[in-house]
Order: sequence, then C-alpha cells, then structure tokens
Amino acid sequence: MDGAQRAGLQLQQLPPTSSAASGGEASFSYKENLIGALLAIFGHLVVSIALNLQKYCHIRLAGTKDPRAYFKTKTWWLGLFLLLLGELGVFASYAFAPLSLIVPLGAVSVIASAIIGIIFIKEKWKPRDFLRRYVLSFVGCGLAIVGTYLLVTFAPNSHEKMTGENITRHLVSWPFLLYTLVEIILFCLLLYFYKEKNANSIVVILLLVALLGSMTVVTVKAVAGMLVLSIQGNLQLDYPIFYVMFVCMVATAIYQAAFLSQASQIYDSSLIASVGYILSTTVAITAGAVFYLDFVGEDALHICMFALGCLIAFLGVFLITRNRKRAIPFEPYISMDAMPGMQNMHDKGMTVQPDLKASFSYGALENNDSISEIYAPATLPVMQEEHGSRSTPGVPYRVLEHTKKE
Repeated sequence: MDGAQRAGLQLQQLPPTSSAASGGEASFSYKENLIGALLAIFGHLVVSIALNLQKYCHIRLAGTKDPRAYFKTKTWWLGLFLLLLGELGVFASYAFAPLSLIVPLGAVSVIASAIIGIIFIKEKWKPRDFLRRYVLSFVGCGLAIVGTYLLVTFAPNSHEKMTGENITRHLVSWPFLLYTLVEIILFCLLLYFYKEKNANSIVVILLLVALLGSMTVVTVKAVAGMLVLSIQGNLQLDYPIFYVMFVCMVATAIYQAAFLSQASQIYDSSLIASVGYILSTTVAITAGAVFYLDFVGEDALHICMFALGCLIAFLGVFLITRNRKRAIPFEPYISMDAMPGMQNMHDKGMTVQPDLKASFSYGALENNDSISEIYAPATLPVMQEEHGSRSTPGVPYRVLEHTKKE
C-alpha cells in the first residue's frame, strides 16, 4: 500500500511540475516582450525630443541672427547625443521582442512630437479656441495610446534565439523566398513607373520606402539578436550570415533615406508621416510574420485584437498629422512694382497681378503662347504728341488710362 500510495503521489505531482514549467516560460516571454516594448517606447520618445531640440536650435539661430554655426551650440550636440541614445534603444528592443510588436510602436514618436508641439506653441490662445483647434490632435493621441496598449497586450510571444543556424534556416525557407521574390518584382515595377513614367504619387514613393524598410527591420532584428547573444557569451560573430545581414541593413537603410528625401521635396511632412507609418508598419509586420513566424501558434482572438490595435494606432496617427500646419509654398515670381496677389499701381489699383504657378525660374515665362491673355506680359501703349515749340520740353509718351471694363 505504501508503494502504491507513493506512486500515486508521484503521478499527482507530475502535471503541476509541467504546468509550472510552461508558466515559467510564458512569464519569461512576457517579460522579454515588456523589456523590448519599454526599450522601443523609450527610444522613440528620446528621438522625438532630440529632433525637436535640434529644430529649436536652428530656429533660434535663424531668429536671433546668431553668427555661430549650429554645430557650435550645446543644444544641437545635446540633441545629437539624445538621438543616438534613442536609436540605440530602438535597436536593442529588436533583440528582445518580436518584430511585429516593435514596428508599430513607432506611433509613440508621432504622439510625442504632437504633444511637444502643443506645449511649446508660441501663440496666445483662449481655452475654447485651443480645444477647438487641437481637438483632432487630442483625439488622435488618445486613439494612438489605446492602439499601442492593445499592441503590447496582444503581441505575439514568439521568442526564438537569434543564432546563426536559425537565421540561415529562415533565410532559405520557401515562404520567405517566395515573399522575397514577390517583393523584388513589386519593387522593380514601382521603380520603373517612378523613374520612367514619372509616377510621383506619394503612395508609389512611400511604398518603395516600405518595401526597403521591411528588409531593414528584418536584418536589424537579426543583427541585434546575434550581438546580444554574443555579449551574453554565445559568440555569433563568426557566422558569415551576420555580416550578410549587416551589409543588407546598411544598404537598405541608405536607399530608404534617399527615397524619403525625394518624397519630402514633393509632399508635406505630415502627409509623409501618416502614409509612411501606415505602409511601413503593414509591410514590416508581414515580413516579420513570414521570416520569423511571429504569429505561429497564436490563437485567432489574439491575432484579431492585435490587428484591431494596429488599425486604431493607424487612425490616431492619421488624425494627429492631419491637424499640422502646412508649409507656405515659396513664390518665385517677384515684380518690382507689385508683389504676387497685390494690386498693380500702373492701372490705378484695378488690376491684380496673378499668382503664377509655372516653372521655378526667374524672368519671363516659358512658352507664353499657350498662356491666357490675362497672364501675358502687359505693354504700355504709347501715343506721340505734337509740340508747339521745340524749346518747350514735351513728354515723349503718355500712358493711357484703362477702365475697369478693359
């Protein structure tokens, strides 16, 4: 009886032991998710503060006509230090949490920039006008915070060690090879239409950025994970895949910045921020799900709630950026006697000089034949007058007065 009771007790103790082990693994995965999320949030907050500090430095130098260069001020160097610190925090976050969790947390930088812009506004306002003017920003910040909370809560819990063997195995897997082939074909088509057909749509340019960005975040997670394992004692720097991923990370980041620079020359920064965030996050989550298998083993409820968090964060970012002021375009055509939109003095204030939206050059317009008469250069009619005596100085010409009808 004692042996039977002893065996029964051992059988009863086995399930709690296995459940405790699974519970420990689950708590460890949630702990890693929390560490990665906190690092990403911290990094994006610091990056937003750094960029606003550097912007404040440039504005202050321009406003006070300070002869010093921007790199000779303490404010600019403080911004650069915070920028590097923030980027380091975001880079380290990829080593702890899944890719699908870290990428959408870029909404934190948009929220922080909106709050900093509202706090440091230099206008006098009443509470009623302030709420009416910035209601979209407040609603957008609230939605973005709710979406971020859902992302962190229902993020996938896949925590695979970023060893050289695992990364090589994922790199040659047929789902990722198929995804890479589709992405290369789509990228080449978009690049053809952008370069050869002059398709300068913001969706085309930012989709090129998003496709490059998906490869950037995939390689960043691999490089960051292998570096963290090497620091912990499991050396991974002797694998050739580490250097392949590092080169791909640098190359895609450079070309991504180049396309973003081209987009910023054509479109408003707020539009680039909202559309770029939505496209880049969507493509990056897809790449992480294919390469790192982030959502394998997740139930349908968690996936749906995670997708809902992404949609709410997208809507919040769109509302925040929608309320930003648009930059006033530069008017290249300047007349000596009338500014664009002001009355012309030659016609007694009856004629208004039009705002011309033509080529970015000074002087006469190109191909004036196709322009309406109202945009054609005006000529002053000259009437010769006979003078009674040669000694009396006469006016060589006189200007005809145009009526309003003419």
